[in-house]
Amino acid sequence: MSEDLLIQEEEDKRMIQLAYRELRRSIKASSMEQSDQDNIKAAYLLAVDAHSEQRRKSGEPYVLHPIEVARICAVEIGLGPTAIVSAILHDVVEDTPVTIEEIREQFGPRITLIVDGLTKLDGLYNVESPQAENFKKVIRSLLDDVRVVLIKMADRLHNMRTLGSMPRHKQLKIAAETDYIYAPLAHRLGLYQIKTEFQDLIMKVKEVETYDELTVKLKESEAQRSNYVKAFIKPLKKALEEINHPYRITGRPKSIYSIWNKIKTKKVPFEEIYDLFAIRIIIDAPLKKEKQLCWQVYSIVTDVHTPIPERLKDWVTTPKSNGYESLHTTVVGPKGRYVEVQIRSERMDDIAERGFAAHWKYKGVKEQHDVYDKWLDSVREILDSSGTDAVEFLNDFKTNLFNEEVYVYTPNGDMRILPKGATALDFAFDIHSDVGYHCTSIKVNNKLVPMGYKLNSGDQVTVVTNKSQRPSEGWLKMVVTGKARSKIRSAMKEERRKQGELGLESLQRKLKNLKVDFEESVEALVKFFKYPNRGELYYDIAHNNFQLSEIKENFNIEAGKLILKPVEEELIEEKTEELALKKRPRKNKRKTQLMIDGSTDEYEYQLATCCNPLQGDSVFAYLSATSGLKVHRTNCPNATNLMAKYGYRVMKAEWISNANDSFVADLLIAGVDSGPGVIEQLTSNITNLGLNIRSFYIDGDQGYFEGKISLLIANKDQLNIVIRALKNLEGISSVTRQEA
Repeated sequence: MSEDLLIQEEEDKRMIQLAYRELRRSIKASSMEQSDQDNIKAAYLLAVDAHSEQRRKSGEPYVLHPIEVARICAVEIGLGPTAIVSAILHDVVEDTPVTIEEIREQFGPRITLIVDGLTKLDGLYNVESPQAENFKKVIRSLLDDVRVVLIKMADRLHNMRTLGSMPRHKQLKIAAETDYIYAPLAHRLGLYQIKTEFQDLIMKVKEVETYDELTVKLKESEAQRSNYVKAFIKPLKKALEEINHPYRITGRPKSIYSIWNKIKTKKVPFEEIYDLFAIRIIIDAPLKKEKQLCWQVYSIVTDVHTPIPERLKDWVTTPKSNGYESLHTTVVGPKGRYVEVQIRSERMDDIAERGFAAHWKYKGVKEQHDVYDKWLDSVREILDSSGTDAVEFLNDFKTNLFNEEVYVYTPNGDMRILPKGATALDFAFDIHSDVGYHCTSIKVNNKLVPMGYKLNSGDQVTVVTNKSQRPSEGWLKMVVTGKARSKIRSAMKEERRKQGELGLESLQRKLKNLKVDFEESVEALVKFFKYPNRGELYYDIAHNNFQLSEIKENFNIEAGKLILKPVEEELIEEKTEELALKKRPRKNKRKTQLMIDGSTDEYEYQLATCCNPLQGDSVFAYLSATSGLKVHRTNCPNATNLMAKYGYRVMKAEWISNANDSFVADLLIAGVDSGPGVIEQLTSNITNLGLNIRSFYIDGDQGYFEGKISLLIANKDQLNIVIRALKNLEGISSVTRQEA
């Protein structure tokens, strides 16, 4: 072995040992039995050996990843020794020769169950969405042991933290998956700290320039913010001493993502957002006095600083459906700035930071673990009724990961928590599947409403049922919750199956008369008439959408088999994905704008109209099932959905400089309505920049106007020049590029 290799090997050993020591330091040995400590060491030695030949994209030894995932589980989520061992072993079965049987033999059934739940399924490339299939497997494992998903969270968090060494197109896929599922799931499990970091890291990938710009601005204003927090807290301290309970006050900056979100929604620049931080007051209070003391602190805060009453959010009296408890209020601080204040107990703070994992420390307290039991029951129902379609399951499951909630009541006064936007029919299914199936009418606050009526907090809902009522396809448009959608689809499938039995009997009689083999003949019919499955063929026969006479029209009978009649034209080939992806010259003669998958001129593609990419935008190519290659912006509203569900259809795309091309860009403009002069001011400035206006719409009312201008632009740099120029005009308050 060369000297360089020996040095590298020694360096690798040192790094691995340091990482393991850091892990062991983060675990309190006093809280573990000797057998747990032995298991952690055995898992570490097995992982080091199994991953010895592997390296991460960064060049580091691969085993550093599972060790760090285990540390995140222990320190940032608060999991115990079983989860730590499982985290260390989470990749060995998938990536090394170690088998699940060897894990069972050495570590027992519980750790084996978790490791198996974390191992991706093999041979999934014939399914519509491998990502969805694998995620469905993880969620199934969650029902046996929730630690599967918590370890998956830690795994994804470390992958997101170390994305820098991955190629750009892979970064985008991983970030999209995280955005679509993992961030909302972290929220649903109460892992707020992890959810917040996910959102920041996703933004760092998808909105590179904006993320860097906001990071610099936050750093520049750090000292100013720190001084402001001190000025805000100073008058509070003396008053808080009177409660005679230990307390902590922290002033933490809001996440970059939440600041960016405010800039987008409020359409104001960074400099005009004053609540860049939140003050948190945490009291060390006994359980029975928590609520009383939180309100006492609220009273002190609002005595010292002027409150904004409509900004009060009381999750102490009514916790969120994921168990989150806290009082949130906004007050006017020094210099007239709005400041958000969060008030909670140490227990509430622990649960807010660590979510599900922390709940078990307080099991039995206010029946808090029940909030997760109810949610897991709803997940179980979706799994049981979603059939085999993983994408369908993923869509239904995602609606269970809602951020905002409404609180509604049964006629008996029992409270039900539903996602914001839920309808009266969603409520019926939330009460019980049978109530939903047989729902005929619904009253809200004693007034008859349509089934699709959107519920508001405080509504009292009464459901009227009839045993003869059955769900219809139109019901799917009236519900938003995963439970309701999956139950309606399940009922409709069962109804179609029953009706299809009549078609099956007709087909059996027909094929018997023709004296052909039933199984072979049905397969031939399904394939020739392009039915997705036999059930759909039977259903169409039952409803006379398929005439049995078509069998003789298209097939001959030879030796007890249906043989397709020869046709003069060449047989129609099925449009498979492989054929759609086949390389072929572009039809247009002009020079290509994009390099796709490393090639400059071998693919036909279209620029997606949903986001209108400009030269210079970060983009990717997506192979659609029907329309060929479409090029989208990476921050397109549809990008997350496409990359998360169908990542294997996504291809790398890069711009090639071509000054002769022009692209469509839409700008949204708002400002002071000073009459007809506004239009002239805007159009003349655009014309002076040498640009063509494709369309112009403006609407003014009560001294304020909003407008949309569609321009032909050469590239992103030119667009940025236009935006800056228009922002500098007198009376213009905001100029933004339309996202969709």
